Amino acid sequence: MAQALHMADSPVSVHKPGTMAQAAVAATIPEGMLIAPIWKRMVALALDAFLITLIIAAVSRMTFYNYLMAVDLLLTAQAPYVLGTWIIHLTFYWLYFKYTGRYYGRSLGQRAMRIAVVKNDGSLLDVERWGRRAVYKVKYVIPFLGVLLGLWDVFKTWKHEGKRSPIDLSNNTMAAVDWSLPIETRGGLR
Repeated sequence: MAQALHMADSPVSVHKPGTMAQAAVAATIPEGMLIAPIWKRMVALALDAFLITLIIAAVSRMTFYNYLMAVDLLLTAQAPYVLGTWIIHLTFYWLYFKYTGRYYGRSLGQRAMRIAVVKNDGSLLDVERWGRRAVYKVKYVIPFLGVLLGLWDVFKTWKHEGKRSPIDLSNNTMAAVDWSLPIETRGGLR
């Protein structure tokens, strides 16, 4: 009986994440780097959308958004204007996410929320990678549908073991808290 109690003490201890995939990702992440919480990422996107909405609304005196939301006009002679507005809307956001990412290493909303977008190893993204990441983010600003896509991605992020978003997983990036990054990475952020 005493021997059975002794055998229950296992010499094996687990210090790495449970699955092989978790262990592989954990091995590349710099020690102490924190993944940005979901709520901070949502607020950052809302700040970006608010900023762009204010600028476009001021320049167009709200005409742009009247056409953007007027899906009932798709069956009239005004359809080219509505479709053109959608194309301009999505292109403008793509350019915004691409070039703020290239210049600041993140969008202005992410900067306000102290989020940095980095590679899986904690280093800054290459200039070429921002265009692809921007394409993935544009889905959140598709009128009417973007909110549903965003909520679905929030759910998937919440369920993911590493709390990484589908955008991060497809681009081999992560949204990290900027002050938790290594010094050499923080120095490259603006």
